[in-house]
Amino acid sequence: MAFSKNNGRPEDSIAEINITPFVDVVLVLLIIFMITAGVVEFGLNIEVPQTREVATTAKDLDTINITSDGKIYYDDDPISLYDIVPRIKAKQGEKPEVYVRIHKTVPYETVAQVLAEFGAAHISPNLITKPMERDPRR
Repeated sequence: MAFSKNNGRPEDSIAEINITPFVDVVLVLLIIFMITAGVVEFGLNIEVPQTREVATTAKDLDTINITSDGKIYYDDDPISLYDIVPRIKAKQGEKPEVYVRIHKTVPYETVAQVLAEFGAAHISPNLITKPMERDPRR
């Protein structure tokens, strides 16, 4: 109760803040945030092919991403096939290297075009794959 009377005298009333509605609203907002956080898509959804062995590296390089529909991204920014090389060279200068993450369903023609651009510009691509869970030859 927000106000209470002591002994029926109004001069002895005590003012108390009722925080129950505030707590209810905060909990409802927390539940809404938790539900919507799982729905929001973070980053690009690229499923790379699996290989038997994956080399580990600690290089800090830019990433070229190719999505399943063939769109090309420089990190998370969309980019044209012909704008990739100038942007990489402007940022890295001599002997540029990049990571290339390609969705496993991308047509080979798109992959070949990107790798041909890198070859013509002397850019070293490092293809990203994920390791197989077990060796299929056993």
